[in-house]
Amino acid sequence: MEKNLTHEELLVLIAQDYYYSNLAISDIARKYSLSRYLITKDLDEALKSGIVSIQINAPVSRNFQLETQFKKVFGIPHIAILRGDGNSDTNANNIVTYAAERIEQLISASQVVGLAWGSTVHSIIEHFNSELQEDLTFTQFVGENMKYNSRAGSTRMVEHAASRFEADYVTLPAPLYVTNKTVRELLPQEPALQKTMTIASRMDFLFCGVGTISSIDSIPTWKNVKDQIFPGVDTSQIAGMLFGRPYDIQGNFLIPQEDTVVGIPLEKVLATPRRFAVIKSKFKTYAALGALRGKLITDLVIDEGIAQRILTANNEI
Repeated sequence: MEKNLTHEELLVLIAQDYYYSNLAISDIARKYSLSRYLITKDLDEALKSGIVSIQINAPVSRNFQLETQFKKVFGIPHIAILRGDGNSDTNANNIVTYAAERIEQLISASQVVGLAWGSTVHSIIEHFNSELQEDLTFTQFVGENMKYNSRAGSTRMVEHAASRFEADYVTLPAPLYVTNKTVRELLPQEPALQKTMTIASRMDFLFCGVGTISSIDSIPTWKNVKDQIFPGVDTSQIAGMLFGRPYDIQGNFLIPQEDTVVGIPLEKVLATPRRFAVIKSKFKTYAALGALRGKLITDLVIDEGIAQRILTANNEI
């Protein structure tokens, strides 16, 4: 044992040997020429004094009773409703953490993964554990949301997700909405878009957040021309936004005769076997309700507070 160690320094060394190096108490006793009783006493003192701090990361618990109720009421095949503690920030983080783990499992069984944009999707990607996965491609399936200076933009999101798995990715270098019918019909024939369109049409999994009309209002390019990108649509009837398209409280897409979205057709999006949505905000209750009623998603992760709000809204509307 080193000479001139303070008592506190000795406690640190003993704690490091025990907790980091996993040395047995008998081995630590021999190393420092102390009895096993004194080593045990020092470890207890290190804990009480704060030199050692033990954190238990318990798995997030789920409310299986509510999940069963949701499956019965809405017929959604895959639902995870997490228990909350009254702290909205903690609950939101738990939702993202749990969703990221589940999405990673589904990605491991997929070859073509589509993803949308937004802060929720970005947070999920940040929680992925980097792992090389061969024969995996991430793709956009609708055009760019015009948030070029945001980490939550469409193109950057696909690149970011692919980098976490050292996977391939393809982008859709076109605006999310094109109001000119001729341009919109010819764009998919352009070589720069053909590859992405073909790959996106083969998606076996996609994940996204659920938006509201405010997501359109937050982008000046679209806010000022809503009557052109959603011609004939009563925006007061919009409950939520998915896949670039608005829908009402019953889950009916409010699409005029001409869908101005640039991307694969809506029927191909809805043909994707697993469509995984994550909602962490209570302000998206109606958006969630419409998506559930219309069976627009196959998977959903929320907390029990949001779940109760959805059930209440379902009974009232």
